[in-house]
Amino acid sequence: LAALRLEDLRIPPAYTKTFQGPPHGIQVERDKLNKYGRPLLGCTIKPKLGLSAKNYGRAVYECLRGGLDFTKDDENVNSQPF
Repeated sequence: LAALRLEDLRIPPAYTKTFQGPPHGIQVERDKLNKYGRPLLGCTIKPKLGLSAKNYGRAVYECLRGGLDFTKDDENVNSQPF
């Protein structure tokens, strides 16, 4: 498989009704971050792509200094040998 493009997706209404949505809206997040009038920007930095703990910390720091509003820890950030 060299390429793939999703052209259509149908999700049954009975399935979508099982998702209740977030516990609170975007306004709560904006209030916590004191950020208004622009999109909020977040990302997940992947330490498993070869970053040491020091370089992972530096990447997070540089992203936040550059205007990123929040980051999400990768699920497996723990003393991995690779």
